[in-house]
Amino acid sequence: MLTTLSSKSHIQSQQIQQDVQTGEVRSPQPENSAQAVYALLTDTVDLQGSPDIAPTYSASLTIDMRLEEAYDALREKVANLLKEQGVNTTISMDDTEVDLAGITQDEASELISDDGYFGVDKTSERIFQFAVGIAGGDSSRIDAIKEGVDKGFQDALDAFGGWLPDISHDTYDAVMDKLDAWVADFQSAQN
Repeated sequence: MLTTLSSKSHIQSQQIQQDVQTGEVRSPQPENSAQAVYALLTDTVDLQGSPDIAPTYSASLTIDMRLEEAYDALREKVANLLKEQGVNTTISMDDTEVDLAGITQDEASELISDDGYFGVDKTSERIFQFAVGIAGGDSSRIDAIKEGVDKGFQDALDAFGGWLPDISHDTYDAVMDKLDAWVADFQSAQN
């Protein structure tokens, strides 16, 4: 079938009719046989006119959500993603447990606050204690300990596309400061 594109303001297609009694297929008769062949082999498509049907998507479909609803939607998506990957969204903190799938924005803010469980001080202390424990409390292994912390931080950067929030950088700096202070304390105790 040939297709002709024109700048007409309408879409034109040929009507084909079938005779109910005989089953014969026929189309409206143009003035001469050349026009009849052309009419059967061409369609006309409008490139300038406006469609009669409203588009599927429009600016009126823009999502307008309050901040709390946006947070809830993001939290739910992250929780579902973790669950699909088999990651438990319940974490133990000291003597309590928190389910990240149901945490509110205020609770999350409290957890990452200065004195919160995931704040810089408490998180850096847990990392510090873990690193020193792995090294067996041997301060002579400080280079290996720092190398491990650097690798963990770099792995986190890579996993998140080269960007981490400021709290992550602050935690890294605090871990390194605690390691330096630990070595300095050990050396001063030796003298």
